[in-house]
Amino acid sequence: MTTTDRVRMTAAEARALGEAAMRGAGYDQDEAHILTDHVLDAALCGYEYSGLPKLLNVVDYPHFKKPRHPVTVVRETGPTAMLDGGNNSGMIAAYRASEATIQRAQAHGLALICLANCWMTGRSAYYCEMIARAGLVVIHTVASPQAVAPFGGTKAALGTNPIAFGFPTDADPLVIDMGTSAFMGTDLQFRSRIGTPIPAGVALGPDGQPTTDAKAARQGALLPFGGPEGGYKGFGLALAMDALGALAAGTRAAGDIGGYMFIAFKPDLFMSPQDYRHEVSKRIETIKATPRQSGVEEIRIPGERAYQTRARLLREGIEIDRKIHDALGRLAAGNLDHGGR
Repeated sequence: MTTTDRVRMTAAEARALGEAAMRGAGYDQDEAHILTDHVLDAALCGYEYSGLPKLLNVVDYPHFKKPRHPVTVVRETGPTAMLDGGNNSGMIAAYRASEATIQRAQAHGLALICLANCWMTGRSAYYCEMIARAGLVVIHTVASPQAVAPFGGTKAALGTNPIAFGFPTDADPLVIDMGTSAFMGTDLQFRSRIGTPIPAGVALGPDGQPTTDAKAARQGALLPFGGPEGGYKGFGLALAMDALGALAAGTRAAGDIGGYMFIAFKPDLFMSPQDYRHEVSKRIETIKATPRQSGVEEIRIPGERAYQTRARLLREGIEIDRKIHDALGRLAAGNLDHGGR
């Protein structure tokens, strides 16, 4: 792209644009802040496809125009809760679920929180970092709408179904976030929106044949990670996430397969929090000091690049596609027909 196709913004400018767009779409200030903070953090961590373009995905989502209500607890014990997401954007509902996870784990030592009746939760790493920064170990699982074919299949039957972990350390939390599909669903939607192809070998078109056309892939299916020989591994993990999501079946609508779980606990159930953080930090240092293969400059820990990119882009600002910038501007003006599809 030429420079005229890109818009550079400071983090503050990007936040103001995102919040104005969400206010224009009908969200209150608190909701607009939660949504924008999520996508701006993704952009700052270097994931443009999960950044500001995702706000357009919110208003394009079929459930956006349906009635919604606040996230509520529908079943609970002391450390557990089943939450009804109220047909809210998952970025709002999962944020509330993360708050509930922190509150219950700090009160009871551990927490198991299930969530349903919401859509499009965004980056699992965002919630795991939030919970780990509260001093908790966390596992977050997602069962999402059908977008991925089972190993050997040609039609979508499973979600991209990520699993993520967060661990407190002496420095930034160790956060590991991985999807079980060969390509990220949000990146697929982003490429479809701006008209760029996807890599070969990650998706099938509606005819069940391999495709690099993003729009055709959205009408077809992504493949599980692992490639032709190892795709059963991604399929197996996706199925496990689906089975955990089934715990939310009583709260979601018929035909909806979405379900989310947060499992968190205080390290001091087993040892002092300080000793635990130090132990994880020592393991990371040992791993990074491992002898490297030829041509490898550094052994990177999951999440390390994102933290470094966030620090740099907070100083330098971010760039977004001009189509996205202009569509968000139309939303900020209250024009829901934003033309960003």
